[in-house]
Amino acid sequence: QVQLVESGGGLVQAGGSLRLSCAASGRIFSINDMGWFRQAPGKQRELVALITSGGSTNYADSVKGRFTISRDNAKNTVYLQMNSLKPEDTAVYYCNADIWPTSSYRLHNYWGQGTQVTVSS
Repeated sequence: QVQLVESGGGLVQAGGSLRLSCAASGRIFSINDMGWFRQAPGKQRELVALITSGGSTNYADSVKGRFTISRDNAKNTVYLQMNSLKPEDTAVYYCNADIWPTSSYRLHNYWGQGTQVTVSS
């Protein structure tokens, strides 16, 4: 069974930094796109950053220049380095990935359980 497990959330003051990690485990043949989404109270879930298997990246305008997404394909892990954090970055952050399990003939989309990031002013 494939699963995504996130870590690294927490409470930080405005201007601080956090690094989120998300590791994919299970019987995996390959992983395509990996990304981070977030959902603040009362708001819709939104894309924060995306990285392809080849390393191309895409960011939400609100985090450009402050957040950096990266991945370690050997470890099936994606990271989100968050700098210059703002109170409006407070949300539950979710990892997402398109994964081809060894037990399947196609890609499946998976979500992590979410990790809380709280930025105090």
